[in-house]
Amino acid sequence: MDFTKYFAKEKTFRPKKKFEQGTLRYQLHKKAQASLNSGLDLKGVVSLPAEEDLHDWLAVHVVDFFNRINLIYGTICEYCTKESCPTMSGGPKYEYMWCDGEKYKKPTALPANEYISNLMEWVEKLINNETLFPVNVDVPFPKNFGPTCKKMLTRLHRVFVHVYIHHFDKLVSIGAEAHINTCYKHFYYFVIEFQMVDPKELEPLKEMAARICHHR
Repeated sequence: MDFTKYFAKEKTFRPKKKFEQGTLRYQLHKKAQASLNSGLDLKGVVSLPAEEDLHDWLAVHVVDFFNRINLIYGTICEYCTKESCPTMSGGPKYEYMWCDGEKYKKPTALPANEYISNLMEWVEKLINNETLFPVNVDVPFPKNFGPTCKKMLTRLHRVFVHVYIHHFDKLVSIGAEAHINTCYKHFYYFVIEFQMVDPKELEPLKEMAARICHHR
């Protein structure tokens, strides 16, 4: 599905990460995209192909979800200000603190736009770290790759939570509701399939997931 038809390219929140042509992960990316574009059941699309390595499959999807969520947030970021969203929240019951162990060594309350800016910068830095995301297929993934992907996807899910709960009207106004729903369903089925996001993190959008993903 070509999301660029519905989300302005120039509003991408951070530069888009791409795979180099000719690499294994570029081929996997194309395979995943072809399955997505074919209109197949999204629940089936996320399954690991029999001949592929799990870590490669995770790497391709983490980058893809980063790009898509980045694009979605970029579309509404001008409406997400310190004044409109003084905390990174998902309604009154959920508030997220930022901690990266470097700039913010302790969990810190930030306005939503600052939280998301720090989050995207943190994810991008990890994706560009060739020790964590090896470019050469002969270089093995590190032992902490799986847990790190889980942390990245958990935090990226919080962007969905914030956008759906606080800015969904803006996406509806540009006619993008069906497309963000498809993006979320793809993400949701993937993290459920590989147990990448704890159920408690999915709670804020539980009712919506039950409706659009038919999952209870």
